[in-house]
This record gives sequence, C-alpha cells and structure tokens, in this order.
Amino acid sequence: MEFLQNNLIYLIPAMGIFGIIVMAVKSAWVTKQDAGDENMQRLSGYIADGAMAFLKAEWKVLGYFSAIAAILLAYSGTLVETSSWVISISFIIGAFTSALAGYIGMNIATKANVRTTQAARTSLASALKVSFTAGSVMGIGVAGLAVLGLGSLFIVFYQIYVINTGASVNGKEMEKALEVLAGFSLGAESIALFARVGGGIYTKAADVGADLVGKVEAGIPEDDVRNPATIADNVGDNVGDVAGMGADLFGSYVATILATMILGREITSIDNFGGIAPILLPMLIAGLGLILSIVATAFVKISKETDSVQNALNMGNWSSIVLTAIVSFFAVDWMLPENMLIRGFEFSKMDVFFAIIVGLVVGTLMSLITEYYTAMGKRPVMSIIRQSSTGHATNIIAGLSVGMESTVLPILVLAAGIYGSFYFAGFYGVAIAAAGMMATTAMQLSIDAFGPIADNAGGIAEMSGLPPEVRERTDNLDAVGNTTAATGKGFAIASAALTSLALFAAFVGVAGIDRIDIYKADVLAGLFVGGMIPFIFSALCISAVGRAAMDMVNEVRRQFREIPGIMEYKAKPEYEKCVAISTKASIREMMLPGAIALIVPIIIGFAFGPEVLGGLLAGVTVSGVLMGMFQSNAGGAWDNAKKSFEAGVEINGEMYYKKSEPHKASVTGDTVGDPFKDTSGPSMNILIKLMSIVSLIIAPHISAGTSHQEKVEVRKEIKILNTVDQTGKTITDTLVNKTDTISR
Repeated sequence: MEFLQNNLIYLIPAMGIFGIIVMAVKSAWVTKQDAGDENMQRLSGYIADGAMAFLKAEWKVLGYFSAIAAILLAYSGTLVETSSWVISISFIIGAFTSALAGYIGMNIATKANVRTTQAARTSLASALKVSFTAGSVMGIGVAGLAVLGLGSLFIVFYQIYVINTGASVNGKEMEKALEVLAGFSLGAESIALFARVGGGIYTKAADVGADLVGKVEAGIPEDDVRNPATIADNVGDNVGDVAGMGADLFGSYVATILATMILGREITSIDNFGGIAPILLPMLIAGLGLILSIVATAFVKISKETDSVQNALNMGNWSSIVLTAIVSFFAVDWMLPENMLIRGFEFSKMDVFFAIIVGLVVGTLMSLITEYYTAMGKRPVMSIIRQSSTGHATNIIAGLSVGMESTVLPILVLAAGIYGSFYFAGFYGVAIAAAGMMATTAMQLSIDAFGPIADNAGGIAEMSGLPPEVRERTDNLDAVGNTTAATGKGFAIASAALTSLALFAAFVGVAGIDRIDIYKADVLAGLFVGGMIPFIFSALCISAVGRAAMDMVNEVRRQFREIPGIMEYKAKPEYEKCVAISTKASIREMMLPGAIALIVPIIIGFAFGPEVLGGLLAGVTVSGVLMGMFQSNAGGAWDNAKKSFEAGVEINGEMYYKKSEPHKASVTGDTVGDPFKDTSGPSMNILIKLMSIVSLIIAPHISAGTSHQEKVEVRKEIKILNTVDQTGKTITDTLVNKTDTISR
C-alpha cells in the first residue's frame, strides 16, 4: 500500500498505456477479419480514400490555426505571474492528441465497415462482434490517450513548478502548473470543435444530397451504387460521427478531469499523497474507468439472431457503470482524508463518493431518457409516424414538438444532479460528479462508434447487391446505432453542462471575483448576449449544411442528366466530385462558427471584465444545453421515424412501407433533422466547454484582483495573527495590508 501511495502519480499514465495496448490488440483482430470480395473492398476503398482526403484537408487548415494560437499563447504566458510560455507546448500536444484520437477512430471504422458486411453474411452475432470491437478500438483509444496525456503532463509540470521549487501544493506554483495544463484541454477542445463542425457539415451535405435527389426524385435507395452522392454520404459517417465524435469526447474527457483538478487545488486537506489527493483523484477515477470499461466490453455479445442487440449493448454499459461505482468507493476511501474544506464548505470523503454516484446516476438517466425520445417503437417516435400520414408539414411539426418536449426531463435530472452534487461536496462535488460520469467514456464511445460502422456496412451491402438477409442484419445494427448515437449525444451534453459549471467555478476563483451579480446592467447584458450565441452558432452550422447540400443536389442532378447509362448500371457515377464538394464546403464553412467560440470570450473579457464574462458564460451554458438537447433529440426521432417506415408501420389499421406518401414525408423530416442531430446539436457541448476554457485561460489577464485561493489564505493568516497578538505595530500593519488586499 505504501508503494502505491508513493507511486500513484506514475500509475495513472501507466493505465493509459495499458488502454492503448488493448486498443492495438483489438485493432489487429479487426484487421485480420475477412474483408469480402473484390467489389466490396473496392467500395470500401472509395470510402477510406474520401475520409482520408477530408482529414488531410482539415489538418492542413488546423495546422495553421494551431501554430498561430500557440504563438499567441506563448506570448500571453509571459505577461502574468500565474502563467508561462510553456502553455503553448501543452496546447500543441492537446491539439495533436485530439486529432490523433479522431484519426484512430476513423482509420479502424473504414477498415471495419466492409468486414462487418462480410460478417453479416454469416450471422448477426458475428456482425455485432466485428462492429462493436472496432467501436471499442476508438472508445478505449480515446480514453487511453486522455489518461496518458493528462497523467504524463501533470507529472512533468508538477515536477517543474512545485517539486523543483519546493513550493506549497496550494500555492501559486501549483496554480501555474494547472494553468499550463489547461493549454492541453484548450488544444483538445479547439480541434474537437472544428472536427465536429467540419465533419458535421461534410456528412449532412452529402446525406441531404443523397436523400433529396436519390431517394425522393430518382426513387432509388439511399445507398444505391447509382447515386453519385452515396460514397460521400458513407465518407461523412466516418468524418462526422466517428472522427468528429472521437475528438469531441476526447475534449470532454480532458476538460472534465482538468476542471476537477483545478478545484481540487483549492481544497484544504492533509492526506497521504503530499496534499494533492483531491487533484489526483479525478485522474485515478478516469484511469480506473478505462480499465473497467475494457472489462465490460466482454459482456457485449449475442448468440442468436433473435437476441436483442440493444440489450447486449446495455449490458456492457450497465456493467461499466456498476463496476466504476464500486471501485470509486475504495479509491475515495483510500485516498482522501476524513474531512476537507473548499471555499468555506466542509465535506467528508464519503460526501465525495456520493457526488460521484450522483454523476453516474445523472449520466445513466440522461441516456435512458434520450433513448426513450429517439428509439423506434416508443411514444415520441410513434407520434411522428402517425402525423406523417397527413403530410410533410405535420411530420415537421411533430418532430419539433418532440425535440422541445425532450428537454424537460433531462433538464430536471441535470438540475437535481447539480444540486445534489453541490450539496455533498460543494463545487468540487459538481466537478467530481462530472468526472464520475465521464469515467465510463471508453464504453460510451465504443457503443456510439459502432453505429456509423454498421451504417457503412449496410451501405456496402446495398451497393454490392448482397442477399436481403445481409441488409436486414446490418439494418438491425444500424437502427440500434441511431438510438445509441442519440443517447451518446445526450450523455455528452449532460457531461458538458456539469463540466462547464465546474470550469465556471474555477474561472471565478482564478479571476478574483466572488459572485456574478445579475443586478448589474452590464452583467445582465452579458447574460443575454451569452444566451444568444448558441442560436447564431446553430444558424451558421445549419445554413452551412444548406449551402453545401444545394451544391451537392445540383451536382447529383447534373450527373443524372449528363451521364447517360447511370440508371441502367451502364455508367459509373463520378463519386469523387461529390466527395470534393463536401470536403471544400466543410473546410470553408467551419471557420466562422469556430471563431465565435474562441474570440467572443476574449473580446468580452478584455473589454468588460471578468464579471460580465461570467454572465456571458452563464447564458451560453444554459442556452447551449437546451439547444443541444432539443436539436439532437428531434433529429434522432425524425431519423428513426423514417427507418420505421422502411421496416413497415401500421397507421389507423393500414400498413405503410418505403415509397409510400407517409414515408416520403418522413424522409423530409429526416432531412430537416440531419443538421440538427449531426452538426449543430452535438456541437453545443463543445461550444459551451470551449468558451469556458478560453475564459479560464484568460482569467489571470483580466483578474479583478486577488484570487479566491489567495483570499482564503489571507483570511487564515489574519485569524492566526489576531489569535497571537493584536498590539504589535508590525502585526497591525500586516493586518491592515492584508485586509486591503481582501477588499480589492
């Protein structure tokens, strides 16, 4: 036990390395599986080439952005005592690791899609094994990189700024170490935003083009080989739902742990880890969650064609949650002292454990509620199906109402979670609740990533002309994948809300303000401006999809018109032109939404000060969470309503299938919902976290005076001095000076 106490700081990155080794083993297994016949491999090659072409184009732009941002961060790090130019190095590492996380997922997904199709020729169980194992490569890889990156950088910065200087773990040097570490999170979230927005624009431009011209106008299936946009559509599944989601949750994972570490620095405690137990705990829980998620992947399996794929995935998810809850109890009991104090709030180590349980419960409930509102056969989706029978307009009305209704229960759960976790352990409780929720990220992302792989597998089956039973199996996986994708987005937005609140609390402390007073006109104005930002951000994302989709529609129509023989399978469509349209549009259109998230906090902070910036963050967080839930759930419900018609549904005693009028109305709803659920909706969680992180980075530059931690230390010293002597001139002068410091 003593050995673990002395070396725990090194055990954390070791768990990350173990995760990466497991990821490599699983990746090798997927690669060894049968890739099917030559035609299937050729189609898969088109998808892989298109995805890599997009990533190269995106990385080129993001490389320039990262270089400029790193230079600015290096300069700003020299201007204040609590920062350092080293933050630029941390930023570059975070940006690179985030991009690598997205690449790992996309690389395995483009290999696994055709192998899932081939496995589906044998059985549903085999197809699930291949697709989920590939998804777990991404989930485990993302979590492993995050734990390794954060753990390793903390060791380096802790050694440089605290150990080498002999400084206090609660002093300015530790604050500087964590401030520099925040650069890692800023790099991760910046790349995540561009990857999510760019990938979302890419995939939805192609999807809308393929649907409107191929399915609605030409009357051919979505993944028909004759549809020029079908390859771009399948590429989009990888760059948006795999690479984008990988970078997204990597950023969320890192930001959550970092926020908890920053608040942990403020805790007054005496422990067996040199006073840094509250700082190490979130990293340890993340590492343990990674290991337990790896164990839980063994529970995701089926044996018969009639077994429920959703139940198999739920078994893995529930196993990871329960195991994490159990192990967290022993970790908290071992690491933390009996009693602690943060910002005047006293709590015990068991209170911290209860806060972790609150986070796990909130994450679970958010997933269950999202599943209810987006799953096939449930009341919300069935209401959209019924209203599709009376036309396109009523389908749209139904989807919008479902999306709005779907915010009620999640917000109540989230509000209860915030209140409960704060009740147990103050703002540290809120942060550690988010860390507990994100501890199972490896499993959550594994479940999420398997969906796009199954979607691609179905596309390859359709384009290859494989027997109907193969497409039935891939459709089974794809339908479940739509639901898991929606629940994953619900999980992500809930974690973002808790993380943003923790980052907000850290910002308040570093910026030297005690509260955000909305009775002040400038603060109230900032609150309203913040509430507006998710709307303009969404508008830019959705309009970008619309413009890119128009280009795609015109190109597909041109090919049908000018290339004779496409509809008779006598001529090959020019797939590469559709891929190029999506690539150029996504790179062009992602810049402005990304700039809003990065620049607005800087302008507001330096122009109006930290309190107004705090009001802005409050508005962005509340509005962004609601917009994210509404858009993601409405889009997911519309999508599964459309898929229900493809399987056949009964409305008022009559059966409706593909190509029926209600089905055409559902295609319209799905098309409207596409940018909601895959572009603007899931980008909300990155928007609110990124703006909070940018604010935290600039907080020392716009500080209103003494930081919260310094005020706590000053008050402690005043209390001691008053106890010893109040008559000596030197002591009296010191008291006056320190009291002035507090008032400032």
